[in-house]
Amino acid sequence: MILWTLLALMTAIVAAALLYPLSRRPEALAPDNAGEIEVYRDQMKELDRDRAGGLISAEDAEYARAEIGRRLLVAAGKESGAGLEASKASGLRKMAIGIVTVAPPAIGLCLYIMLGSPGLPDQPLEARLENPGNDMNLLVAKAERHLAQNPNDGSGWDILAPIYFRTARLGDAELAYRNAIRLIGPSATRLSGLGETLVVANDGIVTEDARSAFEEAVRLEPGDVRARFYVGVGLEQTGKADEARAIFERIAEGSPADAPWMGLINEHIAKNGGTASAAPVAPPSPGGPSTDDVAAAESMSQGDRQDMIRGMVDSLASKLGEDPNNIEGWLRLVRSYMVLGDRDKAQAALKTGLGHFPAEGNEGRQLVALAKEIGLSAEGAANPGVTPNLGATQ
Repeated sequence: MILWTLLALMTAIVAAALLYPLSRRPEALAPDNAGEIEVYRDQMKELDRDRAGGLISAEDAEYARAEIGRRLLVAAGKESGAGLEASKASGLRKMAIGIVTVAPPAIGLCLYIMLGSPGLPDQPLEARLENPGNDMNLLVAKAERHLAQNPNDGSGWDILAPIYFRTARLGDAELAYRNAIRLIGPSATRLSGLGETLVVANDGIVTEDARSAFEEAVRLEPGDVRARFYVGVGLEQTGKADEARAIFERIAEGSPADAPWMGLINEHIAKNGGTASAAPVAPPSPGGPSTDDVAAAESMSQGDRQDMIRGMVDSLASKLGEDPNNIEGWLRLVRSYMVLGDRDKAQAALKTGLGHFPAEGNEGRQLVALAKEIGLSAEGAANPGVTPNLGATQ
């Protein structure tokens, strides 16, 4: 009932605003030729006086009277036409008032009945929050309402932090991570999450706060590949290439040959003056190296090994051409070209991958994040708010 009352009130206000200029009657104005008619009448009277005084002959008086009469009729016709036009304008104004009064409410009501749901009961926010279903926005809103009432619930902050990060709410993610760490203590996952949030918020730069978070995460969990990787990136950004390369090489030595982060690690090893390991592409998949391939590569010379790697990368590119709906394949292909030092092909593969996975989608964001990490251009792509998988997950 309240809705209908509000709709009626809004309709009345709009109608009144439209009707106001139409309802104003124009002031009655004397016709432009009113003075002319009066002059002709005065001339008739003067002619009668001259005739009575003998100042003009009867014949001339009749000629003059006929001419004045003719002019008087013409002037009177103009006045009649002006009155008819005023009458027509008044009729049009009344028609416009009727249309403005009836048409908008009628059209709006018909559209609402056709497209709206007049019989649907009210669904206040409170009721929707009680049963959010799979609506992520409602789930987040419910958690936020809970934390507003219970700000010391560290577990709640711990749950929300990675969600905020994945939805690019970086300021909220940082606050949530810090609250979780303060309330339920530091862990490698929380510290790495905080550090990664700070890196993304600063356009890929490992700031001092981020570096401290990653180093603490490594102290708590020495096997945290993600934290170790970002420590190496921080050293790389400050020009400490030897120290950075040593960290990346230790990660490579302690990782399986088919680990999903090996492509990125090899790229950074090469970037800092080292030699990439034999497996730049990750787990066995169309075009990727098998376990036997990796074993065979161990006994090859450096040149033969590079030729084998290029063959596998070319095979992966060919298979992606036939079946492009494979985001992991595109990620591996871009990384592999960079490890091989073929930047142009890496850029071309990135462009083609983004053609199949637009930058605004989840898969496209992974490609954009990888491009940003390895220094490729992803023109027109927004900040994705995600980074390549480096082992540890939220």
